[in-house]
Amino acid sequence: MSTLLAISLTTGLLSGIWGWVAVSLGLLSWAGFLGCTSYFASPTQGVKGLGISLLTNLAGVGWALVIIYGSQWFGNEIIGYVLTAMVSFFMCIQAKKQWLSFIPGTFIGACATFAASGNWQLVIPSLLIGGVFGYLMKASGVWLQARSQSKGALPQTTL
Repeated sequence: MSTLLAISLTTGLLSGIWGWVAVSLGLLSWAGFLGCTSYFASPTQGVKGLGISLLTNLAGVGWALVIIYGSQWFGNEIIGYVLTAMVSFFMCIQAKKQWLSFIPGTFIGACATFAASGNWQLVIPSLLIGGVFGYLMKASGVWLQARSQSKGALPQTTL
């Protein structure tokens, strides 16, 4: 079995389970899929990649809240745009730190927060659990592929 097929199978199965978990816990299924996507897109994989993906998602939530509440506080549309520009700069420059190096993960977290109208209490667990599901999708797919190869490599015997 190819790695792609194995990951596709486990991703399909776990996506259905995630949908049920999200509804059961009252989470945002789409935000969970963003967390999952963030892990899959991260250039670093494994547990370290999951950590980087989750931390950048959380940083993005925080930056979005700075934009949302800062814009409300200033109450001026032009100042809101300036604040957005400044925060976007910081969202990128934070990548100098290894654990915050995945810039798309930061923007994913921010976009999820904007899409949820700033409801970070719902976005954060959705992103985090979704990220863990992404990790499990890939790890279980890699395991399945390796398992299928080892079984195929066994010598054939006749009975």
